[in-house]
Amino acid sequence: MSRYPEIADKLMTLEEAVKRFIKDGSQLAIGGFTITRNPMAVAYEIVRQRVKDIHLVCHSHGQALDVLIGAGCVKRLEIAYGGNGRYAPPCVRFKKAVQRSEIEFEDYSNYQMTLRFLAGALSIPFIPTKSGLGSDLMNYEGFSKEVRKEEKVANKKYAKVQNPFSEEEDELVLLPALTPDVTILHVQYVGEDGTVRIKGLTFADIEQAKAADKVIVTCEEIVPRSFIRSDPDQNSLPPFFVDAIVKVPYGAHPTAVFNFYDYDPKHLNLYRKMAGDDTAFREYLDEWVYGVRSWEEYLSKVGAETLVTIKANPVIGYAPGLDRK
Repeated sequence: MSRYPEIADKLMTLEEAVKRFIKDGSQLAIGGFTITRNPMAVAYEIVRQRVKDIHLVCHSHGQALDVLIGAGCVKRLEIAYGGNGRYAPPCVRFKKAVQRSEIEFEDYSNYQMTLRFLAGALSIPFIPTKSGLGSDLMNYEGFSKEVRKEEKVANKKYAKVQNPFSEEEDELVLLPALTPDVTILHVQYVGEDGTVRIKGLTFADIEQAKAADKVIVTCEEIVPRSFIRSDPDQNSLPPFFVDAIVKVPYGAHPTAVFNFYDYDPKHLNLYRKMAGDDTAFREYLDEWVYGVRSWEEYLSKVGAETLVTIKANPVIGYAPGLDRK
């Protein structure tokens, strides 16, 4: 009998979650932001299972985005920004893929991408805004006419219309909604009833989850109902939004999880160095992704000393004194 009977049908391994919900050609949204709360454990498993032709849609992202692109899993990308903060602005493999035309790519602003997910969450086909007016985002499209004929791709980047409630000239931008096949989040807590709690900034994670057909959540801890019911205003998603739950401590490494651990500067520097060269990047994948059989083995490879070094002070949420060079 499961220790958590209410979510027994949703609890699964990384391998099971990816195999069940993520297929070749899926439109996939990943939560987190640059080097914060990237669902790295799931991203590595996607690479190991050699899922291909993913249509990736993100608010702004970093390490997981870069690994998925570098491993050849991504065919198409819609995003505002891809970067690992000071360690790689922009992400190395992402930049190379765009420069080499190895992926189909279209960009929006951060706010525009959030609005697109919000439209999907509200089940409306588009959403109006003034964001982008006067910028080059309105002047350039990344997708060809042929790409725009494909499923899950908007037939135009945006539309401009006159505000129907104003008699004066008042131009608006209409942005197409996003409704991913799957959204993947890494969070601090999932309750034994399936309730999700994200501590710290949520970025566009909640909108991405509500817009998606299926939601995979990996978490640091599964906690008692009494914990989830205390401070209920801190909860982020109700159980019925979640389709798969995987407990994966340190599941965002080398990115940070507020209140649990900081990002890993040593690993991010190693990644930047190896990602810059095609041969070295293949060696990185062989060593850190294909070469480990489980997440426990991955953490063993990272090393206990490193995990202790990046452990967060629970009062301030990050690791004070961490050498971030």
